[in-house]
Amino acid sequence: MSDSLVIIPTYNEKENITQMLDTVMALTPKRGGLFHVLVVDDGSPDGTGDLVQAAQNRHSGRIHLLERSGKLGLGTAYIKGFEWGLKKGYAYLFEMDADFSHNPNDLERLREACMDGAGVAVGSRYTKGGGVSNWPWHRIAMSYGASLYVNAVLGLGVKDPTAGFKCYRSKVLRTIQLDLIHFIGYAFQIEMKYNAKRLGFSITEVPITFVDRELGTSKMSLNIFREAFWGVLQMRRFNIEPNTSSDA
Repeated sequence: MSDSLVIIPTYNEKENITQMLDTVMALTPKRGGLFHVLVVDDGSPDGTGDLVQAAQNRHSGRIHLLERSGKLGLGTAYIKGFEWGLKKGYAYLFEMDADFSHNPNDLERLREACMDGAGVAVGSRYTKGGGVSNWPWHRIAMSYGASLYVNAVLGLGVKDPTAGFKCYRSKVLRTIQLDLIHFIGYAFQIEMKYNAKRLGFSITEVPITFVDRELGTSKMSLNIFREAFWGVLQMRRFNIEPNTSSDA
């Protein structure tokens, strides 16, 4: 059993998924172990699931597929993936996009940050050494402005609070009450970090360069930003308690 599970939600990612899976499978971390991947596919009509199954035949035992009936939201996809991975006993669980906006070669650096004691390692665009590529200026301004807004409201202390490229120690995910996470879109990323911080876990930012997708269609929408704006205000009122169940 590998100690590391990379969770990749997909919807219509046929242009990217095969190359992404082959790239992750080829990684050989310096500190041992291999990466496994769980693809959570929300009923992609373009055949993404079929391509994942073909990759499973090439990489026996290291690629897993969880198929859902339709688009149920990014947050619910990750939560299903977390629950699956925790049951399987993975020590480190990752969030990563399928479209190469997150460089799979950075997985090892995120894992090392958690191996060295971080509860959550965030692939950060806005910490020293991080950045973005191929983004128009107005999107950079919106993203950076959102980061300032989140920190002003929540006092999170994370330079890139909306980042979606992350590694969690399993203890963090076992402690967070995943069934009580409120948001399923953009605000999900913020809420997970906020829960981890409020429950006493350390968050380390690892600099990355975020590259806008070259193939496929972006899932970003005005509704996602709207959820995040109002969601941050609501988070201040949440009562965050650790999961104390026997299987946590």
